[in-house]
Amino acid sequence: MNWSSPTSVCSSFSSLSWRSSSISSVELGFQFNNSTGFSVSSSHSRKFSRSRKFHVSCSSSSPSSDPLLVKAARGEPVNRPPAWMMRQAGRYMAVYRKLAEKYPSFRERSETTDLIVEISLQPWEAFHPDGVIIFSDILTPLPAFGVPFDIEEVRGPVIQTPIRSEEGLNALHPIELEKLHFVGDSLRILRREVDGRAAVLGFVGAPWTIATYIVEGGTTRTYTTIKSMCHTAPNVLRTLLTHLTQAIADYIVYQVESGAHCIQIFDSWGGQLPPNMWDCWSKPYIEEIVRKVRNKCPETPLVLYINGNGGLLERMKGTGVDVIGLDWTVDMADGRKHLGSGISVQGNVDPAYLFSPLPALTDEIQRVVACAGPRGHILNLGHGVLVGTPEEAVAHFFNVARSLNFEAPFQNHVAGEPELVV
Repeated sequence: MNWSSPTSVCSSFSSLSWRSSSISSVELGFQFNNSTGFSVSSSHSRKFSRSRKFHVSCSSSSPSSDPLLVKAARGEPVNRPPAWMMRQAGRYMAVYRKLAEKYPSFRERSETTDLIVEISLQPWEAFHPDGVIIFSDILTPLPAFGVPFDIEEVRGPVIQTPIRSEEGLNALHPIELEKLHFVGDSLRILRREVDGRAAVLGFVGAPWTIATYIVEGGTTRTYTTIKSMCHTAPNVLRTLLTHLTQAIADYIVYQVESGAHCIQIFDSWGGQLPPNMWDCWSKPYIEEIVRKVRNKCPETPLVLYINGNGGLLERMKGTGVDVIGLDWTVDMADGRKHLGSGISVQGNVDPAYLFSPLPALTDEIQRVVACAGPRGHILNLGHGVLVGTPEEAVAHFFNVARSLNFEAPFQNHVAGEPELVV
């Protein structure tokens, strides 16, 4: 990557050349119905089948045919920033809500191949993002290594037997990937269905974040039990985190071999740790995951996202991942300044902008892209899509992303010079 101070990108935003254009939803292959939401035009509808085999070797790579998102993750030249959204499949979509009425169990929806594929493809069919992320959950692999869980309507995820002692560690065993066949089957189908027109994305939870659920017994607002274990039972916690590290690394490799182009690591609750505690209890285990995955899948981009990561940016870069996801509380220019030009970034439009007038959303997308610079940026939200988000706004987000164009040659392009066309 080669550009000057990120500050110059944002300061030049007002002088960038933006040309307005009308963007038709129908021209892009989707329509909006007031009762059912966005749906694909009949000419674009497809059916999927598990009849054909599909396998990807971790060591294989064909850079010329890589999707736009993969190229941006690696910091390679692209003509516009690729875009996708965290939680882009979910409750804000009318078609998802209708399906959830028929299949009310989240575990069933996220652990049944046909439902996983259908839900994962709903935003692809409606909006054509540059990344199609598998519909799943960071807790999905837990039963495969000895930690059963339930999801209750009010409490959310519940682990009936939290692990807080050496005795509790006895329940753990190496991850049994065959118990996660629905993940592998779904990724293979998605890879075929998307057929190179977008990147297929897998994801995992980071060891610390997964451990918060296993130790606390579910969700928590205070994290007092696991934080106290750092001092009262450090060996137990380290053993748990070490076990999770191996299981998660194996799970990542499995997802890549099943068809995922790129993997995002969610250390969702890493931001609940003071930076020095994150250095001790999260970072080393993410580093080990990166090392293990790199040994088997050296070409697969890895993204790291932490909610509330403003005080951890330089530390996150030190894990060795390819992309740092910025949440919406970090100014993109500041993020670039702290991270430097040797790593790609993802984000970071505030999800609340999708409730704003569309011109305001357009301006914010343009500002974020200008601050990020013309290389090594994946456009995304700074957090997941919020429940109740208008589907028209999601469509507009992707329309604007597709309409952007970096005019100048990338090889000699610096931050103060980007010319984007809308």
